[in-house]
This record gives sequence, structure tokens and C-alpha cells, in this order.
Amino acid sequence: PFDRMHQELQGSGIHVSLIEPGPVISKIASNGLVWFLRNIDRENSVHRLAYEAQLQRLQAGGSTSRLKPGPEVVHAALRHALLSRRPRPHYVVTVPARIGVILKRILPASMFYRLLARRA
Repeated sequence: PFDRMHQELQGSGIHVSLIEPGPVISKIASNGLVWFLRNIDRENSVHRLAYEAQLQRLQAGGSTSRLKPGPEVVHAALRHALLSRRPRPHYVVTVPARIGVILKRILPASMFYRLLARRA
């Protein structure tokens, strides 16, 4: 979808940018926990074990990492995309996001998606 939108709007004066933030410090875990508890029937799901692991991560406040910067890095990319005369078509913000982009380019698709599934 992004590529098509970028192509369709080329020459119109409207620039399209994709921002891939990767992991950043945010309230997504606390916000997601409320939604998760209200909407996911984890006891009766075939994914019960995965849901329980996810619930533990959410209750602990989400994942923690030294590579997880604050939201200001996403703000900087967004600000550049909005204010630049010639914004970049693609902003890859954090180190893990950059690693993901590289792995997606060099690994076979099936291996890349297996790797993502193990990290989830």
C-alpha cells in the first residue's frame, strides 16, 4: 500500500513518508493491557500459552531494552517528514528497526517471518 500511494501521489506536491519506529518507550503496554483483558478470551483459545506469556509482559510494563529510546526520536522523524521540502520516503528510527530492515532484505521470507514469530 505504501509503495502504491507513493507512486500515485508522485508529482502532485504531496509527499508520502513511512516511519518505522521500532521499539520506543511508550504507554502501549499499559494501554494494551486494558484492551487485552477486556477483549481476549485467553482461557478458551488455542493460543492460550502465547496469550499468557503476552499478559505477563504487559503486566510487567512491556519489554525493556537499552536500545529502546524515548518517543522524541519518532517525533524528530515526524517533524522532519512534515517540515522538510523534500522529506525522505522512508525513516527507520531505532537500531532494532534498522536490523529488521536489513534482515528482511537478506533472509528468505520464510526464515524472516519464523524469526519474527519467535520474537513475539
